[in-house]
Amino acid sequence: MDTLIANARFHFHERLFETNTLTLTSAGVASNADTSSRGSKAISRKIIDILVDEHHHTVNTVDKISGQTLGKQFEILTMDFLRETFPQLQNLRPGRWTILQLGNNNKLKTSDFAQYEHLAYLNALTTQNAQLAAALGNDYLVAPDVVVYRDLYEDDEINAAQRIVDTDVSKMADIRKVNGGKPILHASVSAKFTMRSDRAQNSRTEALNLIRNRKGHLPHIVVVTAEPMPNRLASLALGTGDIDCVYHFALYELIRAVKEVGSEDAVETLETLVQGKRLKDISDLPLDLTV
Repeated sequence: MDTLIANARFHFHERLFETNTLTLTSAGVASNADTSSRGSKAISRKIIDILVDEHHHTVNTVDKISGQTLGKQFEILTMDFLRETFPQLQNLRPGRWTILQLGNNNKLKTSDFAQYEHLAYLNALTTQNAQLAAALGNDYLVAPDVVVYRDLYEDDEINAAQRIVDTDVSKMADIRKVNGGKPILHASVSAKFTMRSDRAQNSRTEALNLIRNRKGHLPHIVVVTAEPMPNRLASLALGTGDIDCVYHFALYELIRAVKEVGSEDAVETLETLVQGKRLKDISDLPLDLTV
C-alpha cells in the first residue's frame, strides 16, 4: 500500500474512526445504519468489521451523535481526501487547484465562479422585486458541500513556453486573469453520509440546477456517500443526465459485505450499479476528476 491513492483511502477510513464519524452504539449498530432496517444494520456492521480487520483499528462506542454532526464531519473528511490526492495529479490535470468545504455558512457560493457569476445579479434582482422572486423562485442558488475550482492564469504564465496571447485576442477567455473573470468551478461534490428518505434527492436537485443555470463549461457533478443499502444507492445512482457518478466511501468492503450478509436482491442491485459504472469507489474519484 505504497501508492498515493491507496494511502489516502486508508487514511480516510482511519479518520472516519478517529473523528467518531464511523462508530458503533452499545447495541452494536453502526452510525451509518438505518436502525429500522435489519438489512442496513447487517451490511453496515459487516463493513465496519472488515475495515477494523484491515486497519487493526478499534471502533469507538458512541450511543448518540446528531445526523447533522455526522454529515458535516463526512464533508470535511471528503474534502481532506480530495486535497490529499487530486492536486498531486499535475501530470494528468495541471492547474492551480483549490478544494473547499462550503456548507451553508460559507461566504463563497456558486455565483463566485465563472460559469455562475450571473446568478449574483439575478439574486439581487429577485431580492428587490417580490413579484420576480415569486415567478423565478430561488432554486438556482446552490451551495455544494465541497467544491474543486481552478485559479486563473496571468499572461506571462500562459506565454511561458511561447507567445500564445496578447492584448488583441482572447479578450473573454475565462482562464485568463487579465480579463477580470472569476475562478472556474471544476467539480461540485455532494457528500452524503447516509441517504435517508428524500434528503438524498437534494443532490439530484442541486445537479439539475448546476446544469440548467451554467454559462460555459459544466463542472463535474458527483456524490460521495457511506450509505450501506444498495436500493438506496440505486435511487440516486441509476439513470443518467444529472449526476456523473456516485462514489462509495468503501465500495470494495461494501461488495464483500453484501455478498456475505445481504439479500439476493441487494447483491443483484449492487452488481447492476457497479457493472453499469453508476457506483464507484472513492479511490476512483481523483482520477475521474482529471478528465
